Amino acid sequence: MNIYQKLHKIQKEVKGLSKDKKSHNFEYVTGNKLLSFIRPLMDEYGLILKQEVLSIDNERMDYKTKYADKSEILSKVMMRFTWINIESGETDINLFGANGQNDWEKGLGSALTYAERYFLLKYFHIATDEDDIDNPDRKPNEVSQPITPKASAPKPVTKPALNQKQLDGLSKVTDVEVLRGYFKTHEITEEQKGLITKLALKLKG
Repeated sequence: MNIYQKLHKIQKEVKGLSKDKKSHNFEYVTGNKLLSFIRPLMDEYGLILKQEVLSIDNERMDYKTKYADKSEILSKVMMRFTWINIESGETDINLFGANGQNDWEKGLGSALTYAERYFLLKYFHIATDEDDIDNPDRKPNEVSQPITPKASAPKPVTKPALNQKQLDGLSKVTDVEVLRGYFKTHEITEEQKGLITKLALKLKG
């Protein structure tokens, strides 16, 4: 496969990610969770993402809070992200910019982490509009109002968790659809999702 066929396969696999962190009453997908899904696919298809910092602009930001005066560093970075196909040496080069503001020694780290996370989200067209913590049009999580249930209202169906015996037997499954069926019939942890996805890729490959 050429580099774009491999990247397209990753895009087809990562269709959406549930939010896993909350900040200031808003939930969003963290970089750690994003990489836990994309990194195994990169390894599977033989792709490397090279990251280079082209420029850094640091600016001191002084402001007041309710309790004290604060000073932080706003770091603005321009980066070059290069996808590399290790089999053929093909490359796909992309320029990307990001900002990050944090304590004195952490501003640059925040900008680099932010850049990597949003480059991957935007490159693979993973929806972020509603859960994007930096989206000015985002809406806070709505507080549900209690509703008096009707006498005939059915109880919600709770899916069973994937137990250890079933987990041990996954490696013996030879049908991709059987693996996918676990997502519909069981409650699955993020770690189990990663394992099932990797097994499904091996069967398809």
